[in-house]
Parts: sequence; structure tokens; C-alpha cells
Amino acid sequence: MRETNGGGPFKPGTGRLPPYLAGRETEQEYFRECFETLRQGEPVPSEVILYGPRGNGKTTLLRWVETEAEATGGLDTYWLVGSNVPEPEGLVKSLEIGSWLRRIRPDSVSMAGVGVSLRDAGEPKHLAEALEARARAKPLLVLLDEAHTLKPAVGQWLLNAAQAAGSRAPFLLALAGTPDLRARLSEMGASFWNRGKKLAVGRLDENATAAAVERPLAAAGITVEREALERIVRESHGYPFFTQLWGQSVWRKAARSTDGARTVTMAVVNEAAAEFEAERNNYYIDRFLELHRKALLPAARAVATAFLDERQIGLAALEEAIVTATQGTERSAADITQELEHLGFVWLTKGLPMWEPGIPSLMDYILQHAPTPPGD
Repeated sequence: MRETNGGGPFKPGTGRLPPYLAGRETEQEYFRECFETLRQGEPVPSEVILYGPRGNGKTTLLRWVETEAEATGGLDTYWLVGSNVPEPEGLVKSLEIGSWLRRIRPDSVSMAGVGVSLRDAGEPKHLAEALEARARAKPLLVLLDEAHTLKPAVGQWLLNAAQAAGSRAPFLLALAGTPDLRARLSEMGASFWNRGKKLAVGRLDENATAAAVERPLAAAGITVEREALERIVRESHGYPFFTQLWGQSVWRKAARSTDGARTVTMAVVNEAAAEFEAERNNYYIDRFLELHRKALLPAARAVATAFLDERQIGLAALEEAIVTATQGTERSAADITQELEHLGFVWLTKGLPMWEPGIPSLMDYILQHAPTPPGD
């Protein structure tokens, strides 16, 4: 088999669509229902909020929404990244809706006066009207990635305008961000977020993890032995980024085979393991150093200890671990919890105050390498 692409169909860390998007059937079905509502010229009942730790495929899922909406026709899409959303005047221009503003408010908008009229309004009314006009011309989806990085003032202006437009026209705003996105939205004063459709984008189950590796390989005529696949699934921990890393590593070994083998055996997996582990450890050390720079290693180690033999822990156990590890500091347990959520070390996946690890194996790494507290 000739190697034509370094990782073949696998694209770890790129945010690009894999050939098979595994384990997101529920989310895909919900978005398809939204597409149908929009095509009928009706408002979608609520905004969509995708949240979860990094590496779980939020950006990939948004790319699927964009691709699917455009492929099936009748819908307009616009992509924004939170950190790059400009101030109000620049946003109007970037959305290319000045013509809509001139059409619906010719008495207050000129080529050079868009920013002035918006500032004079003191509210997102004009942008809401413009978004509504554009959506009535063609149903519109605005996809906002990295929503947690929005500047609070810009976020408030944009999100409330989008909510107003979406209440009257075939318009949908879909946001994606880290597990602390809820807190960030509250800080922005965006009143709608607690009524939005919240979709937790987390780790895959075993069947989806297996399919994410097996199906792209099968499409290339490569089979995977059961024992080999079981190891890949086990060591991926359901984390989509690791699943893609494994797929890339075994693809490379299979593609470089000189004996014409088209099967991923345990021997192939054993050879690929060194590459996978090196890439995984590079990821771990980045997270380790990130926690260290933010003075969060003691808290992270204590939280990881609290998760030993537990899949979930409640608020009392979480805060007890944090308080014990951070005595003498000025940061509250609530602030540290939000920081750990932002980094994806822990997160809330459902409507219960029960936290889960973002990546269980990262906690193992922290326990192995973080300094042991004095007296332990």
C-alpha cells in the first residue's frame, strides 16, 4: 500500500471533518431538525450551545453543521471565532450587512455612519434588524466557535442582537466553547443562554471510538483485528483527539508496509504505539505546564486524587479537595473550579452538580508527575 497522505483520513487536532464523524448522531439529528425548521421560514426555538473540554470535537461538529447546511441547500452560513469578533462597527462590516441596514434604516445609516448610529442606539437593535433582514432573504446560521473568548461587551452586543433576530426570523446562532462557557455567557449579560439548547460534547463510548478508527480504515480497504482494535479503544479513553492520533499512527504503519498487508494486527499496533504515546505525552506535558503556569497543579493533583476509583464527584468532594490543596492562597474554590473547567480538567456534562474528568488518563499523568504535597 502506498502512503499518499501522512495521516491518511485521520486529522488529529485540526478541527477538520474526519471521513466519519462518530458518536455525534444525537447532535446531528437535532441540527437536521433545525435545518428543516429554518427552511420552512420559521424561527428555531432556541440557540444551540455546544460545550465540552478541548479535543472532543466541538469545532469539528460545527464544521459538520456548516458543511451539511450548505450541501443540503437553502441555508446561508457565517463562521465567527470568538477571539476575532471585532467591535460592533467592524462586525457589521464583516457580516456584509451594511446594505441591509441602509435598506431598513436609510434615515440613520450612511456609508460612514454605521458605527455612529449603533453607538447612538445604545443597544443591539440595528444589528438585530439587519440579521433579521438577511435571514428573511435566506435562512441564516451563524456559527460562533471559541465563544468563551468573546470580549464581554462585544459578546453582550452580538448575542442579544442574535437572540432578538432569532425570535422573529429563520435564524440560528450556534456557539461552541469550553466547559465554563455558561459562566462566561453569564458574565456577558447574555440573558438567553440559560434557555438555549445545551449539547455536551464529551468523550465517545466504546462503540463510537471503535467506529471512528475502523470505518475510515475499512473505506481504504484495511481491516483491523479485534484484539488490535480493543487496545486502540482502551487506550484512547474515548477521547476523540487520542482516537485520531491512534488512527493516524496505525495508518502510517499500514501504509508503509512493504509486504502488501492490509490488516492492522497487534504487531502493527505495537509498532504504532511508540508514535501514539509520544504524541499523547506531548499533549500531556502541554496541559501539565499550563496548570503549572496558572499555579493550579496542587489543586489539579488533589482533584485527581479525589477521582481515584470514582467516575464522578459532587461539589462537596470537589471543593474539599481544592480547599485542602490551596490553603493560604487568596483564590476561592469556586474560581479554581471555573479555571479547571476552562482547561477541561473537569466538567459538568448534565444538569446535575456532578463533575467528571475531561480526560481520565490526564489525571493519571498529573498524579504521576505533579509534586507531592509536604507530609503526604
